[in-house]
Amino acid sequence: MTACIVFFILHWYSSLFFQTFFLHRYAAHAAFTMSKPMEKLFFVLTWLFQGSNYLSAYGYGVMHRMHHAFADTEKDPHSPKYDESLFKMMWRTKTIYSDITNGTYKEPIDETFTKGVPKWDAFDKLARSRVSRILWGILYVAFYYHYATEWWLYLLLPIHFLMSPIHGAIINWFAHIYGYTNHKVNDTSKNLLPFDFLMMGESYHNNHHHNGSKANFGEKWHEVDPTYIFIWIFDKIGIIKLRRAKGIKVNKLDKQAA
Repeated sequence: MTACIVFFILHWYSSLFFQTFFLHRYAAHAAFTMSKPMEKLFFVLTWLFQGSNYLSAYGYGVMHRMHHAFADTEKDPHSPKYDESLFKMMWRTKTIYSDITNGTYKEPIDETFTKGVPKWDAFDKLARSRVSRILWGILYVAFYYHYATEWWLYLLLPIHFLMSPIHGAIINWFAHIYGYTNHKVNDTSKNLLPFDFLMMGESYHNNHHHNGSKANFGEKWHEVDPTYIFIWIFDKIGIIKLRRAKGIKVNKLDKQAA
């Protein structure tokens, strides 16, 4: 039983880390830069740790920029204000993400949303393939088959299969309904947790919507952003380079989201 619980926790936080560090703060918001070889490495690491939930940096980055530009309007890819339920919002998000990633989005996409977003089509094709997702799924099931000692542990498997969408749904639904605000913004974004032990800084959603390109999502003394600790370390040792000085906006979406 212990092995399954440890595996679940490791998968939850490792998958979440690459979603918030690489897909969100790097691909969507350009909060820091990295070399092209390092970018390729993080593509691969994202696949390894997200597994069957792998998300394209391009699809995620473009869709998330749209979310900031159109937050809580009919054009928002995910908004509790325009979606009747959590599941309908998740399905609409999935459809829009897939269309962007597959190049089948029904409308022309403005350059504001695509410029500078990392793209590696050949790798995405492999990592997003049905074969890849099935193989990862088989590995998850095999692990639980070998180590699960209680029947209820198998209830964790659907979360492994849908982990990335679940991470997104927690913030895009609940952090637009519940929580507190530090800033007045033109949308319903809130800080879901006063101390973000669950979402590695993503819960400080109101702070993030106030200034989208800020690498550190925490502001108050109790708003500790675990992901920023890694960003700070990576910057110090030269893996990445923080782009943003205090008070400077690095892309047009900051003004739109503020």
